[in-house]
Amino acid sequence: MPDDSLLHLLVLNSGSSSLKFALYDMVGVETPVFSGKLTRISKPDGQFTVHLPSNEHRTEPTSLPDHASAGQWLLNWLGQQPGIQPGAVGHRLVHGGAMYQTPRRVTPDLLAGLRTLIPFAPDHLPNAIGLIEAVGHRYPELPQVVCFDTAFHQTMPECARQLPLPRRFRREGLVRYGFHGLSCEYVLSQLDAATGPGRVIVAHLGNGASMTAVLNGQSLDTTMGLTPTGGLMMGTRTGDLDPGVLLYLLTNDRMDASALRQLLNNESGLRGVSELSSDVRELLEAAPDNPHAADAIDLFCYIAKKHLGALVAVLNGLDTLVFTGGVGENAPAIRAGICSRLDYLGVTIDPVRNIRNAPVISPDGSRVTVRVIPTNEELMIARHTRVLSNANQLTTA
Repeated sequence: MPDDSLLHLLVLNSGSSSLKFALYDMVGVETPVFSGKLTRISKPDGQFTVHLPSNEHRTEPTSLPDHASAGQWLLNWLGQQPGIQPGAVGHRLVHGGAMYQTPRRVTPDLLAGLRTLIPFAPDHLPNAIGLIEAVGHRYPELPQVVCFDTAFHQTMPECARQLPLPRRFRREGLVRYGFHGLSCEYVLSQLDAATGPGRVIVAHLGNGASMTAVLNGQSLDTTMGLTPTGGLMMGTRTGDLDPGVLLYLLTNDRMDASALRQLLNNESGLRGVSELSSDVRELLEAAPDNPHAADAIDLFCYIAKKHLGALVAVLNGLDTLVFTGGVGENAPAIRAGICSRLDYLGVTIDPVRNIRNAPVISPDGSRVTVRVIPTNEELMIARHTRVLSNANQLTTA
């Protein structure tokens, strides 16, 4: 397929209960045609939201029993838009395991391989596979490309990947993989030439949160591990826990694996500690009068600061700290909380620049440059999809 046939690329980003989408015109300048999301999938009050080129914002309720039906709903809506015919579809997949280290063209063999990885991401991969199949059923000749959130971290050294377990578990694929790789990849592409290669920490802070140590453009270590549950405290996820806590819950609270998964991924983190919300904006607003909300914010920043210090040690210093993701880009109080009392590392922020969400929030002349860079995982997926949809550059399983 020649480049000029890829006038429109559709990007699908499947979450555990949502489906984000974006359409790009990739001829010449990369131009977003529209973007949006389907939310509360499998709930009775599903919702469709789209942002159109005219800056029109449209929202409507819809029934979305599962991700396959959400995909069909989106494809039906897409078919009603005049002049829109995707040349290819790119998907974000949370987990690629050890098998998939680069973006891949969808084939039956690839789908079979992905099904073997479901135990590593049971809340995400079945939905993503169902969505790929829905697109394939609707457009059987349309090239589909999958981009793995774990791929960026394949450069981590073996020491950083290995878990302190008997070696037989290593042969089953139980290692640290890392996530938010597409976000890291995009952020690094946006660092200007003045930054140059060096020691960078990317703090992707959203409902899911992670930090990644990058040395000369390559991932050296990251806070998430085998699954996206590990590392930093998050909106509804615990992050790292003493394994003894899990044994206690299994033994004394008589939890089974399903109940434990629900607790760790959906009932903990900011929501669990605050007993109020997983939304940082709501917690910051409530914190002055609600001690539980204040505790949640303090704990989030404290844990992030500890992980930041560990990654600085891995990098043997720091040149650039980047905040990205919904919280990282828009919550000055969180950035200030994480960066406080880190002047010994050369990390300081200018309060005025921070409040304004300026591109650079560190003072001029600071030893460490602290930046705020909006992420764009969808555009990164579109770029990979464009390359891999060329007839002579297909990568298959």
